Amino acid sequence: MQEFKIIHKHRDFIIIDKPNGVSVHRDEAEIGLTGLLAKQLSVAQVWLVHRLDKVTSGLLILALNERSAAEFSLLFARHEISKTYLALSKQKPKKKQGLIIGDMEKARRGAWKLCQTKQNPAVTRFESVSCEPNLRLFILKPQTGKTHQLRVAMKSLGSPILGDELYGGNSEKNDRTYLHAFRLEFTYQGEPFRVQSLPQTGEYFLRESVREKIDSV
Repeated sequence: MQEFKIIHKHRDFIIIDKPNGVSVHRDEAEIGLTGLLAKQLSVAQVWLVHRLDKVTSGLLILALNERSAAEFSLLFARHEISKTYLALSKQKPKKKQGLIIGDMEKARRGAWKLCQTKQNPAVTRFESVSCEPNLRLFILKPQTGKTHQLRVAMKSLGSPILGDELYGGNSEKNDRTYLHAFRLEFTYQGEPFRVQSLPQTGEYFLRESVREKIDSV
């Protein structure tokens, strides 16, 4: 049975480091992530309060009771949980930092696209630094929580995420999609939390040139 790395444990919730390639939903698996985690913790149930794409690794909060599940759902709905993601791209962006704002529309093959309109826009703050020739680290701070938001934002910059086959970041075969949920900051019942976890997999994430830049995030 798969064991998940627990980064922080509280009486009401846990934060795990979800591996890339693991879906938060059951998919075709007999037991989904929440079922596996409940077994690992020897509890009857854990509650999923937000999501990460299957290809994305990193910090995922799960509630340990219904009350905290409701409280976290409210915190996410109010955008009171600050999230910082790391991404790598081999393409230079149209601009090195700023905001990406636009409505998102369904496209083909389960993908989404960014539109010029801003009626209910996805908003992402970003900055980027060069790690080595043809490799840039992006620090992404989503201000909203739309499906595939960061992957679409990166494509719109002309810098699709390395290894992201759906959004054109795959000029060669890569060992993973290079998107990682790195840091969470929030206040729960009056107590501030700041939790972070470095990416554990991916040849490029483990490079010294990249690690040095991550250290200054």
